[in-house]
Amino acid sequence: MSLRIGFDLDGVLADMEAELVRQAEILFGEPMTRRLAERAGPDGADVEAVAAADATPDPAGSTSPNHADDAWRGPREGAPDNVPPLLKIKMTSRQQRRLWRHVESIENFWEGLAELEPGVIQRLARLTSDRRWEIIFLTKRPETVGVTAQVQTQRWLESHGFRMPSVYVVQGSRGRIAAALALDIVVDDRPENCLDVVVDSKARAILIWREGENQLPAATQRLGIGVVKTVGECLDILTEIDSAAGREEPGVLNRVMRLLGLKEPASA
Repeated sequence: MSLRIGFDLDGVLADMEAELVRQAEILFGEPMTRRLAERAGPDGADVEAVAAADATPDPAGSTSPNHADDAWRGPREGAPDNVPPLLKIKMTSRQQRRLWRHVESIENFWEGLAELEPGVIQRLARLTSDRRWEIIFLTKRPETVGVTAQVQTQRWLESHGFRMPSVYVVQGSRGRIAAALALDIVVDDRPENCLDVVVDSKARAILIWREGENQLPAATQRLGIGVVKTVGECLDILTEIDSAAGREEPGVLNRVMRLLGLKEPASA
Protein backbone atom coordinates (compact mmCIF):
# COMPACT_ATOMS: atom_id res chain seq x y z
CA MET A 1 0.00 0.00 0.00
CA SER A 2 1.46 3.36 -1.02
CA LEU A 3 2.13 6.09 1.51
CA ARG A 4 -0.24 9.06 1.44
CA ILE A 5 1.74 12.14 2.47
CA GLY A 6 0.69 15.75 2.94
CA PHE A 7 3.44 18.34 2.42
CA ASP A 8 3.01 21.90 3.61
CA LEU A 9 4.45 24.32 1.06
CA ASP A 10 5.18 27.62 2.79
CA GLY A 11 8.19 27.29 5.06
CA VAL A 12 8.80 23.65 4.09
CA LEU A 13 9.33 23.77 0.33
CA ALA A 14 8.75 27.41 -0.69
CA ASP A 15 10.49 30.40 0.90
CA MET A 16 7.38 32.53 1.31
CA GLU A 17 8.75 34.50 4.25
CA ALA A 18 11.77 35.85 2.35
CA GLU A 19 9.58 37.13 -0.47
CA LEU A 20 7.14 38.73 1.98
CA VAL A 21 10.04 40.52 3.70
CA ARG A 22 11.17 41.79 0.29
CA GLN A 23 7.67 43.04 -0.48
CA ALA A 24 7.48 44.69 2.96
CA GLU A 25 10.71 46.55 2.14
CA ILE A 26 9.16 47.76 -1.11
CA LEU A 27 5.99 48.84 0.68
CA PHE A 28 7.30 50.28 3.96
CA GLY A 29 10.95 50.98 3.16
CA GLU A 30 14.00 49.03 4.31
CA PRO A 31 14.63 51.04 7.54
CA MET A 32 11.10 50.40 8.85
CA THR A 33 11.21 46.73 7.87
CA ARG A 34 14.53 46.39 9.69
CA ARG A 35 12.94 47.82 12.84
CA LEU A 36 10.04 45.35 12.54
CA ALA A 37 12.54 42.51 12.24
CA GLU A 38 14.37 43.72 15.34
CA ARG A 39 11.07 43.68 17.26
CA ALA A 40 10.69 40.01 16.29
CA GLY A 41 14.06 39.12 17.82
CA PRO A 42 17.15 37.52 16.30
CA ASP A 43 15.55 34.13 15.61
CA GLY A 44 12.07 35.27 14.57
CA ALA A 45 10.51 34.98 18.04
CA ASP A 46 8.20 37.74 19.21
CA VAL A 47 10.28 39.47 21.89
CA GLU A 48 7.24 40.68 23.85
CA ALA A 49 5.53 37.27 23.67
CA VAL A 50 8.65 35.40 24.75
CA ALA A 51 9.10 37.73 27.71
CA ALA A 52 5.59 36.83 28.89
CA ALA A 53 5.83 33.08 28.23
CA ASP A 54 7.41 31.88 31.48
CA ALA A 55 4.27 30.11 32.69
CA THR A 56 2.50 29.32 29.41
CA PRO A 57 0.50 26.06 29.63
CA ASP A 58 1.36 23.51 26.96
CA PRO A 59 -1.38 21.74 24.94
CA ALA A 60 -1.60 18.87 27.44
CA GLY A 61 -2.32 21.22 30.31
CA SER A 62 1.02 21.25 32.17
CA THR A 63 2.94 24.42 32.89
CA SER A 64 6.43 24.78 31.47
CA PRO A 65 9.00 27.55 31.88
CA ASN A 66 10.40 26.75 28.41
CA HIS A 67 10.03 29.86 26.26
CA ALA A 68 9.93 27.66 23.19
CA ASP A 69 6.42 26.49 24.14
CA ASP A 70 5.18 29.87 22.93
CA ALA A 71 5.44 28.41 19.43
CA TRP A 72 2.27 26.38 20.11
CA ARG A 73 0.26 29.58 20.15
CA GLY A 74 0.22 29.79 16.36
CA PRO A 75 -0.42 33.03 14.42
CA ARG A 76 -0.16 36.18 16.46
CA GLU A 77 -3.25 37.89 17.74
CA GLY A 78 -4.63 40.35 15.22
CA ALA A 79 -3.24 38.57 12.15
CA PRO A 80 -5.72 38.04 9.29
CA ASP A 81 -7.36 34.62 9.47
CA ASN A 82 -6.87 33.51 5.87
CA VAL A 83 -3.14 34.11 5.42
CA PRO A 84 0.06 32.31 6.52
CA PRO A 85 1.69 33.76 9.67
CA LEU A 86 4.68 36.09 9.49
CA LEU A 87 7.56 35.12 11.77
CA LYS A 88 10.60 37.20 10.82
CA ILE A 89 8.94 40.61 11.08
CA LYS A 90 6.56 41.63 13.85
CA MET A 91 3.84 43.77 12.31
CA THR A 92 0.65 45.26 13.65
CA SER A 93 -2.58 43.83 12.27
CA ARG A 94 -3.01 47.05 10.24
CA GLN A 95 0.47 46.67 8.73
CA GLN A 96 -0.22 43.01 7.92
CA ARG A 97 -3.49 43.87 6.19
CA ARG A 98 -1.70 46.54 4.16
CA LEU A 99 1.06 44.12 3.18
CA TRP A 100 -1.41 41.43 2.12
CA ARG A 101 -3.43 43.96 0.07
CA HIS A 102 -0.15 44.81 -1.68
CA VAL A 103 0.62 41.12 -2.27
CA GLU A 104 -2.87 40.48 -3.62
CA SER A 105 -2.30 43.19 -6.24
CA ILE A 106 0.78 41.40 -7.66
CA GLU A 107 -0.07 39.24 -10.64
CA ASN A 108 0.69 35.55 -10.05
CA PHE A 109 2.67 36.38 -6.90
CA TRP A 110 2.93 32.74 -5.77
CA GLU A 111 4.86 31.70 -8.88
CA GLY A 112 7.83 33.89 -7.92
CA LEU A 113 8.87 32.19 -4.66
CA ALA A 114 12.27 30.57 -4.20
CA GLU A 115 12.73 26.89 -3.34
CA LEU A 116 13.96 26.62 0.26
CA GLU A 117 16.23 23.62 -0.39
CA PRO A 118 17.37 23.69 -4.03
CA GLY A 119 16.58 20.45 -5.84
CA VAL A 120 14.47 18.92 -3.08
CA ILE A 121 11.19 19.13 -5.04
CA GLN A 122 12.75 17.29 -7.96
CA ARG A 123 14.03 14.65 -5.54
CA LEU A 124 10.55 14.35 -4.00
CA ALA A 125 9.12 13.91 -7.50
CA ARG A 126 11.55 11.05 -8.25
CA LEU A 127 10.76 9.30 -4.97
CA THR A 128 7.04 9.72 -5.56
CA SER A 129 7.32 8.10 -8.97
CA ASP A 130 9.72 5.31 -7.93
CA ARG A 131 7.89 4.40 -4.71
CA ARG A 132 4.31 5.13 -5.82
CA TRP A 133 3.69 7.62 -3.05
CA GLU A 134 0.54 9.76 -3.14
CA ILE A 135 1.49 13.37 -2.40
CA ILE A 136 -0.91 16.19 -1.58
CA PHE A 137 0.58 19.66 -1.24
CA LEU A 138 -1.11 21.83 1.42
CA THR A 139 -0.90 25.61 1.53
CA LYS A 140 -2.69 28.56 3.09
CA ARG A 141 -2.52 31.27 0.45
CA PRO A 142 -4.86 34.16 -0.33
CA GLU A 143 -5.80 34.84 -3.93
CA THR A 144 -3.86 37.41 -5.98
CA VAL A 145 -4.31 39.05 -9.34
CA GLY A 146 -3.87 36.49 -12.13
CA VAL A 147 -4.82 32.82 -12.04
CA THR A 148 -6.01 31.18 -8.82
CA ALA A 149 -3.60 30.49 -5.96
CA GLN A 150 -4.05 26.77 -6.65
CA VAL A 151 -3.03 27.09 -10.31
CA GLN A 152 -0.10 29.37 -9.45
CA THR A 153 1.11 26.78 -6.93
CA GLN A 154 0.73 23.93 -9.42
CA ARG A 155 2.75 25.87 -12.00
CA TRP A 156 5.44 26.62 -9.39
CA LEU A 157 5.78 22.97 -8.43
CA GLU A 158 5.93 21.89 -12.08
CA SER A 159 8.64 24.49 -12.78
CA HIS A 160 10.71 22.89 -10.01
CA GLY A 161 10.31 19.37 -11.33
CA PHE A 162 7.08 17.93 -9.89
CA ARG A 163 4.68 17.05 -12.70
CA MET A 164 0.89 17.10 -12.24
CA PRO A 165 0.91 18.09 -8.54
CA SER A 166 -2.19 17.82 -6.35
CA VAL A 167 -2.58 21.11 -4.46
CA TYR A 168 -5.10 21.85 -1.73
CA VAL A 169 -5.43 25.49 -0.61
CA VAL A 170 -6.53 24.95 2.96
CA GLN A 171 -8.39 26.72 5.73
CA GLY A 172 -8.86 25.43 9.25
CA SER A 173 -7.37 22.50 11.16
CA ARG A 174 -4.65 20.53 9.39
CA GLY A 175 -5.69 17.56 11.50
CA ARG A 176 -9.24 17.49 10.17
CA ILE A 177 -7.86 17.86 6.65
CA ALA A 178 -5.46 14.95 7.25
CA ALA A 179 -8.35 12.84 8.56
CA ALA A 180 -10.63 13.71 5.63
CA LEU A 181 -7.90 12.89 3.09
CA ALA A 182 -6.83 9.73 4.96
CA LEU A 183 -3.20 10.86 5.03
CA ASP A 184 -0.56 8.68 6.66
CA ILE A 185 1.99 11.44 7.32
CA VAL A 186 1.87 15.25 7.30
CA VAL A 187 5.08 17.28 6.97
CA ASP A 188 4.88 20.87 8.25
CA ASP A 189 7.09 23.59 9.70
CA ARG A 190 4.55 24.96 12.18
CA PRO A 191 4.25 23.26 15.61
CA GLU A 192 0.58 24.20 15.93
CA ASN A 193 -0.23 22.52 12.61
CA CYS A 194 1.56 19.35 13.76
CA LEU A 195 -0.40 19.51 17.01
CA ASP A 196 -3.63 19.66 14.98
CA VAL A 197 -2.54 16.57 13.07
CA VAL A 198 -1.85 14.42 16.14
CA VAL A 199 -5.02 15.61 17.93
CA ASP A 200 -7.53 15.50 15.07
CA SER A 201 -6.33 12.60 12.88
CA LYS A 202 -4.57 9.24 12.84
CA ALA A 203 -1.76 10.63 10.66
CA ARG A 204 1.82 10.94 11.89
CA ALA A 205 3.28 14.45 12.01
CA ILE A 206 6.82 15.40 11.04
CA LEU A 207 7.97 18.89 11.99
CA ILE A 208 10.65 20.59 9.87
CA TRP A 209 12.40 22.69 12.53
CA ARG A 210 15.23 24.87 11.24
CA GLU A 211 15.60 26.93 14.42
CA GLY A 212 17.70 26.07 17.48
CA GLU A 213 16.71 23.17 19.70
CA ASN A 214 16.16 25.59 22.60
CA GLN A 215 13.29 27.12 20.59
CA LEU A 216 11.58 23.77 20.01
CA PRO A 217 8.31 23.32 21.96
CA ALA A 218 9.01 20.90 24.79
CA ALA A 219 5.89 18.83 24.16
CA THR A 220 6.79 17.69 20.63
CA GLN A 221 8.36 14.36 21.64
CA ARG A 222 5.68 13.59 24.22
CA LEU A 223 2.95 14.20 21.65
CA GLY A 224 4.60 11.88 19.13
CA ILE A 225 5.69 14.58 16.67
CA GLY A 226 8.85 13.71 14.75
CA VAL A 227 11.39 16.51 14.33
CA VAL A 228 13.95 16.93 11.54
CA LYS A 229 16.04 19.90 10.42
CA THR A 230 15.59 19.69 6.64
CA VAL A 231 13.25 18.31 4.00
CA GLY A 232 16.16 16.25 2.70
CA GLU A 233 16.47 14.54 6.07
CA CYS A 234 12.70 14.02 6.10
CA LEU A 235 12.83 12.32 2.68
CA ASP A 236 15.59 9.99 3.91
CA ILE A 237 13.39 8.89 6.80
CA LEU A 238 10.27 8.54 4.65
CA THR A 239 12.27 6.32 2.31
CA GLU A 240 13.36 4.14 5.25
CA ILE A 241 9.78 3.92 6.53
CA ASP A 242 8.54 2.93 3.07
CA SER A 243 11.30 0.36 2.57
CA ALA A 244 10.65 -1.25 5.95
CA ALA A 245 6.91 -1.39 5.31
CA GLY A 246 7.47 -2.83 1.84
CA ARG A 247 9.66 -5.63 3.25
CA GLU A 248 7.09 -6.22 5.98
CA GLU A 249 9.75 -5.81 8.62
CA PRO A 250 7.94 -4.19 11.55
CA GLY A 251 11.11 -4.16 13.64
CA VAL A 252 12.85 -1.86 11.15
CA LEU A 253 9.75 0.30 10.85
CA ASN A 254 9.50 0.61 14.62
CA ARG A 255 13.16 1.63 14.87
CA VAL A 256 12.62 4.38 12.32
CA MET A 257 9.48 5.51 14.13
CA ARG A 258 11.41 5.65 17.39
CA LEU A 259 14.03 7.85 15.71
CA LEU A 260 11.23 10.32 15.03
CA GLY A 261 9.45 9.88 18.36
CA LEU A 262 6.46 8.55 16.43
CA LYS A 263 6.10 5.01 17.81
CA GLU A 264 3.49 5.73 20.46
CA PRO A 265 1.87 9.14 20.00
CA ALA A 266 0.45 10.37 23.28
CA SER A 267 -3.29 10.91 23.39
CA ALA A 268 -4.14 14.61 23.66
